[in-house]
Amino acid sequence: EDAALVSVPPYHIAGMAAIMSSVYSGRRIVQLANFSAEGWIELARAEKVTHAFVVPTMLARIIDALGDAGSADLPHLRALAYGGGKMPQPVIERAMKLFPDTDFTNAYGLTETSSTIAVLGPDDHRAAAASDEPDLRRRIVSVGRPLPSIDVEIRDEEGNPVGPGESGEIHVRGEQVSGEYLGRASNVGSDGWFPTRDGGSMDAEGYLFIEGRIDDVIVRGGENLSPGEIEDVLLDHDGVADCAVVGVPSEQWGEAVAAAIVVQEGRSVGAVELQALVKEKLRSSRVPERIEFWDELPYNETGKLLRRVVRARLAGDAS
Repeated sequence: EDAALVSVPPYHIAGMAAIMSSVYSGRRIVQLANFSAEGWIELARAEKVTHAFVVPTMLARIIDALGDAGSADLPHLRALAYGGGKMPQPVIERAMKLFPDTDFTNAYGLTETSSTIAVLGPDDHRAAAASDEPDLRRRIVSVGRPLPSIDVEIRDEEGNPVGPGESGEIHVRGEQVSGEYLGRASNVGSDGWFPTRDGGSMDAEGYLFIEGRIDDVIVRGGENLSPGEIEDVLLDHDGVADCAVVGVPSEQWGEAVAAAIVVQEGRSVGAVELQALVKEKLRSSRVPERIEFWDELPYNETGKLLRRVVRARLAGDAS
């Protein structure tokens, strides 16, 4: 008997999609009202869950809760889908080792696009994980390719399409795109394209990479910096469990780079060490001028990082 574990709120588009797809497929639905990693693991084992959906933050906490186990010990779990945020590469790589027989799928979409518009399927995950080619292996953190019914373009600030590997705003077009809310005007342009307000890029093969919300871009001295790019480098450090990078007011630069770091249990790491890592992997303009170490980062009930809360706290501490 197939059973789907739903641990995201049913009012969220991902929760609605998980419930509707389970009903359509005839799966028994198991609801976890209040997420905890230990509760998720216990329920998945007890109910012999075969399908589940999580957000990246949930998956990170699940693999942390499993600790040094060589396996997740969830033999019934055939498919694990995730979405709703950018997936750190160390998290998905560790998850695939803990769940070797589970098919992973990354689904990207918005409420305004009636959920999924791009998918990185199980075969893509395995091909990327097995590759020694950096460009191919990097696809494990992409959201895959757009659905056949969806057109995707990356556009610059003037609205012009950019080439492969270049960053910009993700625009989408297709019959499932509504782009509007009741009582508000539609955000769909006259040409049928909808601006998602998500930043990203596409490689030459059409794999889509999410960089974060356009509104979260840090403008330092006239240069646009992606918080996600800096966060990826910080998360590569084995002493960093979680992190958030934001822009805080700066008299010299307009905005300065600041970071909140959660250290892995039992590990130690210093600000200077992390600043040197970012400088080595990127360049000096991306180095956080301010680094604070927190016990945890603020997330909402759907697993979204409350970046505005991080920004307010770091800006307040800086002043």
